[in-house]
Amino acid sequence: MLNGLQPWHLIILVLVVVLLFGAKRLPDAARSIGKSMKIFKAETKDLRDEDKATGPESKQIAASEVRVDTADDQVAQLQKQLDELKKQQAADKADQAHKHAS
Repeated sequence: MLNGLQPWHLIILVLVVVLLFGAKRLPDAARSIGKSMKIFKAETKDLRDEDKATGPESKQIAASEVRVDTADDQVAQLQKQLDELKKQQAADKADQAHKHAS
């Protein structure tokens, strides 16, 4: 009895992920993960550089401030996207109602 991961385990896992998220959302999710990893690497590099230049106390404060700023920026961007989507949906519904009324 082998407890290793078999190739058919990976195939089943990929099928489950595709069924759960849909093929259309997977590229977007991959891009988001890639961007997050890029930001994470840049932040860890900055933290290492700051650690060499300053003491550990100022490093902790700077790291928490950077993470909050990044999260706030992401929330603001997502909110803008959500507002734009709501406007598009409202416009689409109005167009459909106008077409059905004609």
